[in-house]
Amino acid sequence: MTRTITGAVAFMLGGLVTLQATDAARHQGSGDRQMELGNFSVSLAVKDIGASRAFYEKLGFRVFGGDQANNWLILQNGTATIGLFQGMFDRNLMTFNPGWDRSGNALQDFDDVRDIQRTLKSRGLTLATAADEATTGPASLTVIDPDGNQILIDQHVPKPGK
Repeated sequence: MTRTITGAVAFMLGGLVTLQATDAARHQGSGDRQMELGNFSVSLAVKDIGASRAFYEKLGFRVFGGDQANNWLILQNGTATIGLFQGMFDRNLMTFNPGWDRSGNALQDFDDVRDIQRTLKSRGLTLATAADEATTGPASLTVIDPDGNQILIDQHVPKPGK
């Protein structure tokens, strides 16, 4: 009986390893390395930044950065980060910030937005907005998913010196 259980466990673990390897290959494509998009947050288009701030503070979020007088705030709660933006965006969007950690500190090594842009284009995605390939400083791009959700990749720091 012990041999049967040991054999079954070994079979299941072997299958799990095979599934994980197959899944990793499927998501990376042939020879592609994993692309790092950067720190993630949700950017909310709000009508009244004061009312939105009060609401999210009741959910346990605390202001981390921004300027309410200029209609934008960044709030955090544990590992969640949201941005409140009044009059800046037409709709909510997902935001990735290459070159920043969760605290907004610049990273020494990261995937530059222009490298991300080239990878996305090589994978057949159409960009709604694009970064200027001739630059090395802060830049951004936008891509729209099949359901119309906007994804902003917004880099605020210069290209890393690799």
